[in-house]
Amino acid sequence: MKLAICGYGNIGRGVECAIAQNPDAELVGVFTRRDPAAVHTLTGAPVFPASSLDARAGDIDVLILCGGSATDLPAMTPQLAARCNVVDSFDTHARIPEHFANVDAAARKSGHVALISGGWDPGMFSLNRLYASAILPDGKDYTFWGRGVSQGHSDAVRRIPGVLDARQYTVPIPEALDAVRSGSMPELTTRQKHRREVYVVAAEGADRAAIERAVVTMPNYFDEYDTTVTFITAEEMRRDHAELPHGGFVFRTGKTGLNREHSHTIEYRLTLDSNPEFTAGVLVALARAVDRLAKRGETGCKTVFDVAPADLSPLSGEELRARLL
Repeated sequence: MKLAICGYGNIGRGVECAIAQNPDAELVGVFTRRDPAAVHTLTGAPVFPASSLDARAGDIDVLILCGGSATDLPAMTPQLAARCNVVDSFDTHARIPEHFANVDAAARKSGHVALISGGWDPGMFSLNRLYASAILPDGKDYTFWGRGVSQGHSDAVRRIPGVLDARQYTVPIPEALDAVRSGSMPELTTRQKHRREVYVVAAEGADRAAIERAVVTMPNYFDEYDTTVTFITAEEMRRDHAELPHGGFVFRTGKTGLNREHSHTIEYRLTLDSNPEFTAGVLVALARAVDRLAKRGETGCKTVFDVAPADLSPLSGEELRARLL
């Protein structure tokens, strides 16, 4: 399959690496809004201006969109689904129905397949929530994220006056994990499930107390969590916080039996050295599925719920049955 990348940030570079690990995939190019001459790819893949996408769409089986969910993907995905088959990693959970409707209209009108919200949450975690709730209908879902860097929360802290750089880690609370694993199906508040650690490089002379207040009281980001703010040097930031690890857990605990006498716990866990590189691996597998769906004549918007597991794998049905079933 001939794949292309639109956007060359952390996820774009991760997709480039993932394509190199899949023998059935070929990277035909990277499309960017920046000056192509200033973009140097890891594998030497050619770089084209985003404005040339229309002229090259015929050479692309699936275009993997690597923009941000806040402003890029809501406009980019429906626009580009009108030109070719696409996959994105839109992760604003509350806006997924709206995004799906917009992309579906564009993809159906143009006869393309578009898959949205690929990655690990939404994505792999979503699949595990679906499987587990179908198996244990009398039960309760729990999702924990971390310990890992939240890029969106880190960016929110960097926008506070006096902040030069920041990293925010989401950390599950061990007592909450233990309570879920016990099968007791506890009711947990936001504050009981996670805490937040923030590391800040402040400008010289900045009011650190004001920065800390701005962080811990920030609505929709930190005000519902126990949050610690630690001030460090730029050198400490480069030395100790340059990577982008993440991960988390999905649980389903439930009861079976006529009298609900038996308890069960399903646990799915991810521990990721590189959030963007793992996300990229999911996107490339989903691009394979999109390519297959398109070749069967399907159109419109899809999610991970609409993809058969076999369509994610480069192996044939015979190979899957022999090796994995």
